[in-house]
Amino acid sequence: MSKSKLLYEKAFLPLGYRLTFGKENIFWAFDIGNGCLFEIQQADSPPPLTRIHVAFRARSKAEVDAFHHAALEAGARDNGAPGPRPEYASDYYACFVLDPDGYNIEAMINQPTVAA
Repeated sequence: MSKSKLLYEKAFLPLGYRLTFGKENIFWAFDIGNGCLFEIQQADSPPPLTRIHVAFRARSKAEVDAFHHAALEAGARDNGAPGPRPEYASDYYACFVLDPDGYNIEAMINQPTVAA
């Protein structure tokens, strides 16, 4: 669980998410804005779900890039470098990493680019 905590602490920094509270070896909760929490918990046995994909909205492509870099630096495995994902939407930009438990974690933005 300490590897997951470290990964999320570092990867969430570019997105502005912060560790809010928790208890060592029990759970950690991260404030992800709008009154929402993302929580990781210690499990005594393998979870019943093995294919999990969680996406977090970024405010810019630079935040997506920074999330990817920070996650890899913290020990995540690359599961898709930052870039356009036209198969999702014409303005979709995302990256994907695998956390220590193998869960697919995405940072994404899908806002039309405003012409200057």
